[in-house]
Amino acid sequence: MYSCRKLRDDLVYVGVEDRRLHLFENLFPLDRGVSYNSYLLLDEKTVLLDTCDQTVSRHFIENIEFALAGKTLDYLVINHMEPDHCGSIQDLYEKYPKLSIISNAKTFQMLDQFYQMTIPADRKVEVKEGDEFSVGRHTLKFVFAPMVHWPEVMFTYDMTDKTLFSADAFGVFGCNNGNILAHEQRYKDKDFLDDARRYYSNIVGKYGPQTQAALKKALSLEVEMLCPLHGPIWTEDLSFIIDKYDKWSRYLPEEKAVVILYNSVYGNTETVVDHFTLELGIRGVKNIKAYDVSKTDVSYCIAECFRASHLVFAGTTYNNNLFPKMENLITDMKNLNVQNRKIAILENGSWAPQSGKLMKKAFDEMKNMSYIGDILTVKSASVDRSALEKLADEVADSVLGKE
Repeated sequence: MYSCRKLRDDLVYVGVEDRRLHLFENLFPLDRGVSYNSYLLLDEKTVLLDTCDQTVSRHFIENIEFALAGKTLDYLVINHMEPDHCGSIQDLYEKYPKLSIISNAKTFQMLDQFYQMTIPADRKVEVKEGDEFSVGRHTLKFVFAPMVHWPEVMFTYDMTDKTLFSADAFGVFGCNNGNILAHEQRYKDKDFLDDARRYYSNIVGKYGPQTQAALKKALSLEVEMLCPLHGPIWTEDLSFIIDKYDKWSRYLPEEKAVVILYNSVYGNTETVVDHFTLELGIRGVKNIKAYDVSKTDVSYCIAECFRASHLVFAGTTYNNNLFPKMENLITDMKNLNVQNRKIAILENGSWAPQSGKLMKKAFDEMKNMSYIGDILTVKSASVDRSALEKLADEVADSVLGKE
């Protein structure tokens, strides 16, 4: 059973939605599934831009077969070699054995590493940065985007219809559920933005400078349609998602907000956090979120670190070190280059508290992290209320611009 949609008279969406996958990259929870996007260009030569995960291969090939309407498939462009986008290549090659593959040298190397496929030399079209390739009415231009988020990544730009096939850039978690165009979805709503931010921050977030370089290349082109490999296709208000990527890739806070990330073994640290949030609210801070890192997947915490300007960490000392879930979060922050944030620290230790200085040491190794107030120490269930209120004053003043 096929499921395709025309984007233009000669461009067909042949991607597949996956609602069964529980963990993206066997790591990130998928609340709304994920789409594997693929595009078929019908010109004098037929061109498929990227494939899908092997788990949906049968459905994917049925889509292609229907869209081709009896034609053969001449070319496959591989923009990204990650298996969720190249997992159907072997099945595709069996179906269309005369297929030629267009990509770059690094991709062909990875193709051999993953699939040990023997592709005749005359069916390999190796392209370099800026090369152009005519398939009839359409001319394709290849724009390299290394480390967004793999080294072989490239974009394909249809110079004729001003369409940019952007690999994983501008991707979003979640199925499209029939509304494959962004303007058919409520793309400015919180749920959509949360999925977009969580996708960027966890998948691409480490590579801000490389994303900035790719954005400069993309913005030098006249783009009327933006076709990523996950999430919706953009034909209107492209500046919305581009501006988000620009801000995220420069590690600039998206909102003036306070996010409190805490762990609490027996509930005492959580009680202090609850009191602290109330004190912030009394002082006029309105955009406050608190997350227990023991029950909140780290990918959501990372996304919130990309969103908010002010981060408060409340961690217990555990085996003379950090609580493992808190340590994992802070390590992930460092690995993903989180920077340019204002930090406040609360620690708890019934004896020999260590977590405050250990958290500060970790943040000192990140770029442009500034501290608000002194480390506030909680001992078991006891805290100096005047010190807590003083820290609330300092955080509120910083958020509200009263510093």
